[in-house]
Amino acid sequence: MYKQPHDRFVANLDWNLLRTFVVIVEEGGISKAANRLLRGQPAVSLALGRLEAELGCRLIDRGHGTFRLTAKGRKLFQECAEIYTGISRLKEVTYAGANEISGNITICLASHVVTPLLDNLLTSNYRAHPNVSYTIKSMPSEDVVSQVQDKTVSLGICLVNRRRPDLEYENIYREFFGFYCGPPHPLFGKKDLRLGDLRHQDAVSFDTDDLNDALRPVALLRQQNEMAQRIVGHSSQLEELRRMILCGLGIGPLPVHVAERDVKDGLLWRLPPYKNPPEVDIFLVTNPRKAFNRAESTFIEGLKTAIRTTPIAKRTYR
Repeated sequence: MYKQPHDRFVANLDWNLLRTFVVIVEEGGISKAANRLLRGQPAVSLALGRLEAELGCRLIDRGHGTFRLTAKGRKLFQECAEIYTGISRLKEVTYAGANEISGNITICLASHVVTPLLDNLLTSNYRAHPNVSYTIKSMPSEDVVSQVQDKTVSLGICLVNRRRPDLEYENIYREFFGFYCGPPHPLFGKKDLRLGDLRHQDAVSFDTDDLNDALRPVALLRQQNEMAQRIVGHSSQLEELRRMILCGLGIGPLPVHVAERDVKDGLLWRLPPYKNPPEVDIFLVTNPRKAFNRAESTFIEGLKTAIRTTPIAKRTYR
């Protein structure tokens, strides 16, 4: 029987080339991919070249310090994510115990996500389904949403600036941001401060602290109170922002419920506003077009149930 060109391509394709391509993208370069694959750098580079030759297009622009997926490379990576999701389900569908749930759940979240809804679900899900494994990634909120849209993760939990029409959003909790300083700062330990006392003080903040980004309420508070602060440090990670505050680089915003322990331990000092601080909503973000394995579906439904059965007042961390 005559085989169409497409059939020949599928029959002749070396699937290891796709695996190598996925690792190259995940590691962000040939050298790191070679280390992970325990192969020589020339072999990995050759494999990428072979895949591009078989597909007849360039997948990655590289050279002179440049490493960037082309439009076709990005599309292929999305398809590969779907392929490997399917492959990861093979053990699950052939598992002897039909009622046993297994598989991997990849959770992508912003660095300051702290909520008992997620923590309690991780505990109960681990006990109920011990064969499920977990991967948790932390990154800026915008990147979290992109990962969900690309279907490379199971779910995202992050701040949301603008909603994308092809994704689903549920408000998982609401938090409030306060301003803080560390022991070396001249305002540390001072009481009865006013917002005016923060004017012209050097500041540190999140990358998303902007009128056009996810932390708009914090940026708006600064603008409304004419706080002409010089931003001397910024980060997408809460841990690094906390480090800069503790070291006295400047005052900075942190979720009040996250910073509470440091305040009690005398490591951070709360600054105004003490009443009506900026509030920010944190969302569960999912992609309805993704093919979920049973582990992912069970976990996501469990989180959605926790959200819907918990009044917003109990999901508001003051």
